[in-house]
Formats: sequence, C-alpha cells, structure tokens
Amino acid sequence: MADRLTRIAIVSSDRCKPKKCRQECKKSCPVVKTGKLCIEVTPASKIAFISEELCIGCGICVKKCPFEAIQIINLPRDLDKDTTHRYGPNTFKLHRLPVPRPGQVLGLVGTNGIGKSTALKVLAGKLKPNLGRFNNPPDWQEILTYFRGSELQNYFTRILEDNLKAIIKPQYVDHIPKAVQGNVGQVLDQKDEREMKAELCADLELNQVIDRNVGDLSGGELQRFAIAVVAIQNAEIYMFDEPSSYLDVKQRLKAAQVIRSLLRPNSYVIVVEHDLSVLDYLSDFICCLYGKPGAYGVVTLPFSVREGINIFLAGFVPTENLRFRDESLTFKVAETPQESAEEIETYARYKYPTMTKTQGNFKLKVMEGEFTDSQIIVMLGENGTGKTTFIRMLAGLLKPDNVEGSDVEIPEFNVSYKPQKIILVNWHESVPISSGHHF
Repeated sequence: MADRLTRIAIVSSDRCKPKKCRQECKKSCPVVKTGKLCIEVTPASKIAFISEELCIGCGICVKKCPFEAIQIINLPRDLDKDTTHRYGPNTFKLHRLPVPRPGQVLGLVGTNGIGKSTALKVLAGKLKPNLGRFNNPPDWQEILTYFRGSELQNYFTRILEDNLKAIIKPQYVDHIPKAVQGNVGQVLDQKDEREMKAELCADLELNQVIDRNVGDLSGGELQRFAIAVVAIQNAEIYMFDEPSSYLDVKQRLKAAQVIRSLLRPNSYVIVVEHDLSVLDYLSDFICCLYGKPGAYGVVTLPFSVREGINIFLAGFVPTENLRFRDESLTFKVAETPQESAEEIETYARYKYPTMTKTQGNFKLKVMEGEFTDSQIIVMLGENGTGKTTFIRMLAGLLKPDNVEGSDVEIPEFNVSYKPQKIILVNWHESVPISSGHHF
C-alpha cells in the first residue's frame, strides 16, 4: 500500500509563526531524529519547510504544531503524474484540468478552496501550468507535449497560435469598485465591442443604475454589471466565476440566458457555480472537483449535466471507483405543518407595529405582524424590495421614520445580525452591534 501512496505536506503561511513557537514540529519529527532534514525551520524562518520525499506520514508534527498550521495528506500515487499546477513548496496542488469544448457551456462544481478559480486562470492562459515543477517550470512546448493526445492539447495550441482572447468575470465582485472608476454607462460604453449595450442593460436590469457610480452599486447590481462588462466584449473564451451570487431567482435566470447567448460554434464558455439549479440550467456538460480545501484539488472527467450533479451529491465517482465524501448530500422533504406544530413548542411571541422607512427614492411600508421563537422564518422577494431594511429595523440598527397608531412597539431583544455585505472594521476588536458596525 505504501508504494501506491504519495504524500503532500501543506504548511499554512498565515498560521505558521516560527518566531512565536519552539519549533515543536521539527523537535518531535522521528525522521529528523535520525539525522535527515525532513523538517527545516528556525526561529528566524518565515515558514517551516517539510520534505514530502522524506516524510513518513506519522502525523506527529500535525498534532504538535500549536498553531494548527500543518496538514499531511496521503494521495494515490496515480495522481502524482497528473499534477497540473502547484504554487510552491508545501502549498496547494491542482491535479488535472477541465476540458472545454467549443460551442458548449462547461460547468464546474466543487466546494470552496478546491481549485476552481485556479483552473479558470490556467484555461484563460493567465496562469502558466508548471506541472508541479515550481522550481524548474516547463516551457509551453513541454506543456503541449504533456497534454499530447487530449482535447487540452488542441485547446492550448489555439490559445498560443491564434492568440485567443479570454475574459474572466471575477468571483469577488465587491472588489470591482477598487479597480473600476466612473459610472455604469461610461464603463459599458468603453467596453462595448458588440454593440449590445442597450439589449444587455434591459436584460440585466441595469437601466435604473446606468448613471450611478460603480462604487455606489449594491452586491446584486455589481454582479449584473460584471456580467454585462464580460458579455459586451468580443472574445473567444468567456469565463464566469460564481455568476449567481447576490442575485435573486429571476435575475439568476436572466443572467443564465445572457451567458448562454454568448455561445458560438468556435467560442468557449466556462462557468463556476454552486447553485445546482442554475448549473443544471446553464451547462451542457460538467466537471466535478474534489479534494481537501486549501490542500489539493482533483478534476474529474467530463460528465453529462444530470450525471455530474448526481456524482457531486453522492460524493462518489464511478469511473474512478472513488469516494471523496463520507456521506452523500440528501434533501429532506419538509414535514406537514400540522406534524411540525406538534413537535415544536414556542415560549414567546413578539409583535412589531405598522411602520414606514424612506431611504432616498425608496419607501418601505411594513404592516403589523408577529413571530414566535423556535421558528425559522424565510423572507422571499426580489432584490431592492426592502428585506434588508426590514431586518435592520427589527434588529434595532435602523429606526423607522414613522410608526402608525398602535400600542405595539418594536420588540427589544439581543440580536446576532449577519449582514448582506461583509465590512471588516477593527477585526481584532470587539465592536458593539449598537454602534452600527457589523462586527
């Protein structure tokens, strides 16, 4: 069995602090005690180095590290020859690549930190795959030889020889205002290579924010703006990293229609998506990614949409006879309301009054209502209809402009509020919720 396994050692650069520990990993390593340099670290080091060739996989260093910075993972040796890219020693490792096909939408699905964004960068030609040789990276001729006989050889040959243009819609749209200046209309005018501005603005509901600065857009507006900026340009490769984040159901369907409209016989469209219903609607075929987040990721062969989603939910890849998750993901059918009412006891009932709140041109009117404890209440509605404003008023973070004639007052209780947009303010300090900060 040992001959069939290979090990990867992951040392977190954020957690490893040799200056603040006693180098317990090195002192406890049995291989180091035999005189071999399996772990190299001193108090002056920035980060510990672990030799994967000398490591015996005992796991002692993992348990001894006071900062929990080390992971030792056993992999099948078959995967070692399939290494596509590694960022450096003791860092994330990606095995294999998704295989895009012209005229079809390729969907990628997998947990966060598993290598989907890395795969996009490689397929876009923005990250040169080093085949795991970060100290001696190969040239493109060697990379093409490595992929010889596969569809990826033709794909990378087209990127190099035909100078294909690839555009990626970034995953974190809330970072866009830092890089893009001006209002929505000006940016779209600058990028409009397909003369599709009017049509895209109508489809993605951008006409009402066309004169607004990019920095003033909400999360959903930024997402639709980012999709429009990508779709409005001429390119051979379109990539969308999580295009449905921040969007409501109707907007997700509209965005999916816009993405599918980009298909041409010689163009590639690749989408990373967590929403399985959107993935099902968008994709023509799917590649699943599995592994250990932050440590390594493996790309499966392409599957049909139905088969790929079922493989991801089951946690089992039949073509490789491999289980990558202990349990399958199942969706339980909700019980009838009558059965639920008998099982759950409620102890308190809270009422809130009829109230109004005006913010700019938007006016929200809330009718008097009530809720009890021991309940999960879901609010459904399109973006921009006042759900967040209502929640903030209930949490005491926003005062209503007017409370209409009623003896009922907004209930006072301790509230833990998770905001829609994360704003880090004095992360290491305790900020009271009454101050208006989110942390």
